[in-house]
Amino acid sequence: MSVLPPQRLAQVEDASLNASAPPQQFWMDGWLLRLSPGKAKRARCINALAPGLATPAAKLVRAQRYFDAAGLPLIVRVTPFSQPANLDEALAAAGLQRFDPTEVLVADLAGADRLAPLPEHLELQALDHAVFAGIVGALRGSPPSEQRAQAERLATCPVPYRGFALGERVGDGSTRILACGQYAREADLVGLYDICTAPAARRNGLALALCSALLRAAAAEGACSAYLQVDAGNAAALALYRRLGFVEAYRYHYRAAEPGRS
Repeated sequence: MSVLPPQRLAQVEDASLNASAPPQQFWMDGWLLRLSPGKAKRARCINALAPGLATPAAKLVRAQRYFDAAGLPLIVRVTPFSQPANLDEALAAAGLQRFDPTEVLVADLAGADRLAPLPEHLELQALDHAVFAGIVGALRGSPPSEQRAQAERLATCPVPYRGFALGERVGDGSTRILACGQYAREADLVGLYDICTAPAARRNGLALALCSALLRAAAAEGACSAYLQVDAGNAAALALYRRLGFVEAYRYHYRAAEPGRS
């Protein structure tokens, strides 16, 4: 049984779509086609939001032309809200394979001020979209093209972006970046994105400290509930988020003809 009523879950899904909106998207017979050249699959996939008039098989043929033109593999994101209700079966029948199951977690931010404060030797630095995308890309090993695509998406997204680097002050007065993350708040819902820690700094509680600081900041702005998306097989991340009070709300997955290319 879900921790939230269906209407609130639908609001979470809508907020996550808005927060990840790239400039390269358009509507096609009930399908939202997203064609960003960046790394995030949620910004370069199909979201089936309404039944439309044509069959899924017919729409796949039409959509394939757009993805081919963009130089991207065709990917469909399948959620509990996808339409029609038998979409997943229709995609499987068309030869699209299921991959990357993902959990959407939610947390109540009542009492967020009780989250652990940021340790004194650490500090948060607000970053503009281009600098933030560069830091995230460097931590992930993403090529410049994907970094530019993320910067573009953050700059044009309809939901205000707030990106931060978590740094440690060193002896010469400079700051060494250890982790980064961002949040996107829409009304009383806030989503956490791009939580990344430098490889050499992992397993030191930095992600917990960073997420706590971001959630406190969002709650101070009026957020009542938080959400995030995490790979269902990422046990370490799931354990971290559960420590922050997150619980599973729903799951989604992707389908593609060749998941290895996606």
